[in-house]
Amino acid sequence: MLSRLRRTPFAAQVLIALVVGVGLGLLARAIGTVPGTVVDGQLVEGTDQNWLTSTLDTIGSTFVGLLRVIVIPLIVTAIIVSIANLKEVGNAARLAGQTLLWFAITALIAVSIGIGLGLITQPGRNSSVSESAATFDGSSGGWWDFLTGLVPGNILGLEGSTDGSISFNVLQLIVISVAVGIAALKVGEAAEPFLSVTRSALAIVQKVLWWVILLSPIGTLGLIGNAVASYGWESLGSLGVFVGAVYAGLAIVLLVVYPVLLKVHGLSPRRFYAGAWPAIQLGFVSRSSIGTLPVTERVTEANLGVPRSYASFAVPLGATTKMDGCAAIYPALAAIFVAQFFGVDLGITDYLLIALVSVVGSAATAGVTGAVVMLTLTLSTLGLPLAGVGLLLAVDPILDMGRTATNVAGQALVPTIVAKREGILDQAAFDSTTTVDPVRSLGETNEREPAAV
Repeated sequence: MLSRLRRTPFAAQVLIALVVGVGLGLLARAIGTVPGTVVDGQLVEGTDQNWLTSTLDTIGSTFVGLLRVIVIPLIVTAIIVSIANLKEVGNAARLAGQTLLWFAITALIAVSIGIGLGLITQPGRNSSVSESAATFDGSSGGWWDFLTGLVPGNILGLEGSTDGSISFNVLQLIVISVAVGIAALKVGEAAEPFLSVTRSALAIVQKVLWWVILLSPIGTLGLIGNAVASYGWESLGSLGVFVGAVYAGLAIVLLVVYPVLLKVHGLSPRRFYAGAWPAIQLGFVSRSSIGTLPVTERVTEANLGVPRSYASFAVPLGATTKMDGCAAIYPALAAIFVAQFFGVDLGITDYLLIALVSVVGSAATAGVTGAVVMLTLTLSTLGLPLAGVGLLLAVDPILDMGRTATNVAGQALVPTIVAKREGILDQAAFDSTTTVDPVRSLGETNEREPAAV
């Protein structure tokens, strides 16, 4: 039985889990909530979850938790090594500049689509959600907070909270990692022992992450099942226009913008999506660009023909800063939704500011699940009520799946386009009808040798 499961393609395992998860979610919703019980003569209210919903929630949250645990060491080691690897790339400065330029170009196109759809669909005026739902306890994310937040308070990017807990500031960790990577690149030979240790640590982290990725079918079942059980069609109904507009924007980027860019550069959209599909699919179910990073990098190299020396820089950078879904389409539509819902008129300057925030501030999303940080940054910059975030939280998990899939597709697209423009793309590998199973190949690579990003 186990050997038969191992022979089943990973994509098929995830697809089966997706279907089963939807079925279990519908079943859990049909069961309903747990009825209240009487304890010591007093009525104890029932919970919002029955045993099946609770089980699905636990499975999904455990999978996401495992991804989040590995995010911090993966970000630090991947960025340091990817920047250090630039010394192995001819014309590295030009490649880095072209990569950032195309990150900005595609983000600008995506945010323009988001703004256009917001003006056409009027999601804030076509919503049945109650204003009483507009509750949000988060803090603002204005430009000044964003800029000052770039400066690390300590070497580990640690920050405390009001409840006494300590967490990592992912954006500060990115800044620290970039600085260390550039310093190691400048130091040269003296930094080799440090880089050797970092590469070894990265190989170990990737191995652990590979084990977590193998759990994706189970995690998919829990995440999809819990989303269906918890939100059903009611939340989608009250925010149906907004949800439809977001997914329409994602579809336009995935099925129109990206294929056009590929065609313009003489590349087959069909071959691109066939090669990148394993990463796009994993991004959809995991809701984490960072968690999908090893698979994205593997398909970019093996299936799309991008040289390893360049992919090891561009893909990790994209996984932390390239967010066409979370940082372009979604915040643009969400900002327009909130403005329309609260009766705030936006002018041309406001729309230009939305575009600027989306292109420049995408690093605030940092490749982790959810786009609340980016949304609060956008709303605060425009002076819109942050309570509007609470209106959209109910459908955020459903939207986050499509957003992350779009993010991952863009993270594979830009290195492919840049490699083609610079004449370093392996065209034969890109055009090949044989694609590599990224999960299996990652496992085999880790069994044989350390896999440097």
